[in-house]
Amino acid sequence: MASNLGWFPVASLCLGWAVLLPCPTFALPPSNSIFEEIPATRSGIAWHHENAMSSEHYLPETLGPGCAFLDYDNDGWMDIYLVNSGPSEFYAPKQQLRNALYRNNRDGTFTDVTDAAGAAGGNFGMGVAVGDYNNDGYPDMLVTGCGRTLLYRNNGNGTFTEVSRQAGIDISGWTTSAVWFDFDNDGRLDLFVCSFVRYLPEDRQSCGGNEAGKKYYCIPRAFHPTVSYLFHNNGDGTFTEVGHRSLIGKTFGKALGVVATDINNDGRMDLFVANDTVQNFLFVNRGSNRWKRSPCLRRSASVKTARRAPEWELIRRISTTMAGRIYSWPMSTRKKFSLYRNLKNERFTDVAHVQSIAQATRLLSGWGLKFFDYDNDGEVDLILANGHPDDMVSERSRTVTYREPLLLFHQVNGKFQNVSSEAGPAFSRDFSARGLAVGDLNNDGKLDVLIGVNGGAPLLLQNRADSGSHFLGIKLQGTSCNRDAIGAQLTWFAAGKKRSRQKNQWRQLSFVSRSERSARLGTSYKSRLAGSSMAGSVHAT
Repeated sequence: MASNLGWFPVASLCLGWAVLLPCPTFALPPSNSIFEEIPATRSGIAWHHENAMSSEHYLPETLGPGCAFLDYDNDGWMDIYLVNSGPSEFYAPKQQLRNALYRNNRDGTFTDVTDAAGAAGGNFGMGVAVGDYNNDGYPDMLVTGCGRTLLYRNNGNGTFTEVSRQAGIDISGWTTSAVWFDFDNDGRLDLFVCSFVRYLPEDRQSCGGNEAGKKYYCIPRAFHPTVSYLFHNNGDGTFTEVGHRSLIGKTFGKALGVVATDINNDGRMDLFVANDTVQNFLFVNRGSNRWKRSPCLRRSASVKTARRAPEWELIRRISTTMAGRIYSWPMSTRKKFSLYRNLKNERFTDVAHVQSIAQATRLLSGWGLKFFDYDNDGEVDLILANGHPDDMVSERSRTVTYREPLLLFHQVNGKFQNVSSEAGPAFSRDFSARGLAVGDLNNDGKLDVLIGVNGGAPLLLQNRADSGSHFLGIKLQGTSCNRDAIGAQLTWFAAGKKRSRQKNQWRQLSFVSRSERSARLGTSYKSRLAGSSMAGSVHAT
């Protein structure tokens, strides 16, 4: 059982708190699997995603849903938010649909508090981004979608108020992922929102028919690109869109994923934007809302999402997979995931093949992913949520299916090893998986997994790994910077090794999803944690 949970003093330019995380009050019986699937009968999570799939095959049907772990009531226990579809110009639900907010009961079960909290949504939802934009200590939520984008301000009393229009975030296009980050280091969280493709009534074509006369999902190549949004936090509860004043507002793409992180350690948060069927964008922050588009990752490939661990970028390339729905399918089976290593000069190199990730992903279409330390050994591991976007792909291929397996990789001595066969029964099944988030549901120090399934019930996986490794759980609270302490640099020593981690939203984000904010710092087996050797800092200009 993981142990050694304690206080952590933070010394930083961004002064902060290290909050002791509560100890668990319940435990599960032993298991031989790394993850155990928790059924709805045990968790109480009865929600089901409605993908609105129709014979017309409108493209928004196949992209959701996103999900999130967040402590909306600040009781120290991870709650769950799930995003659903809803009414739109192309879909009229037969019954009312809503997102779902589940409160953690601290005993392994959850209670649906959506209506009481006022967070039911109402748009054709895609995903969710969580951040404390007004620095009041309570997490707020941005819900993206095809139609309106919704901003939920946390009132601090268990309820939310939808304030998108009065806050100046009035978006009516098709938005996907989003990230809260402080791009100008003024101590307030700004917001980048991914805009996918133009989806006006005249754009809502479906493709087909095939030999059976059925329509199928058009690839994004068939739609017009759009520009994404960069909102500056004015500090009074409102935002100003400033992307149009910079390179960001002049760069057209088809954005599905975004990461905000400092790739060059200059103290400014940079942006990696993952596009579909057009080039990906790496915007390097030069200060004063000036951005340089780096050529280091210019590929005509689609990226579902990207996360950064120390010196690593994982990128899923799927443009040829999606093109296979119209053009030659065998092309898509030769594409693989990419793992990019940071060369520390604003450039990256693909090492997926030597890490055995390329081989394992040759036939897959990736969506959510997460670098996380599932066994608290101090090394980041990797989980991938997969699923082909075309529900009729098996009619044209004998080797590729609509539903695909999850993958789990364990890092040992700098190498990733595929341990999916040991991960549990859920990893031997196939899913139309989309969003993915991780969080510690029972405060035992081990990160659990939540996966949004298109047209299905969410998948909740309890971490049962028993490595014997110790960990330190901390929750940073900024006092002279943004309250979420986004940008803080953590360094710790354990078992003779020095490890570091930047507290960024890339560690919390996945495709249209958001993971737990608190950090779990793993050590190695039976090691002691030198708390006095740890430090937290944030770059400031």
